[in-house]
Amino acid sequence: MHMVALYTVFYNFCRIHKTLRVTPAMEANLTDHVWDMEEIIAIMDERAPRPGRPKTYKKKISD
Repeated sequence: MHMVALYTVFYNFCRIHKTLRVTPAMEANLTDHVWDMEEIIAIMDERAPRPGRPKTYKKKISD
C-alpha cells in the first residue's frame, strides 16, 4: 500500500508530463516547482513517529 502512495506522489509531484509540460501538481497549483525524491523522503522522515521507550519491560528470567 505504501508503495502505491509513494508512486502516486512521484507521478504527481516529480514527473513532468509531456502533454502538460509541467507536473500535475503544478498544473493544479499545489506547488510551484518540480519536487525531487530527496524532498519527498525528507517529508516522510519528518512525519514518521519517533521511537520511544516501551512503557513496560519484560522481566529477564535468569536460571
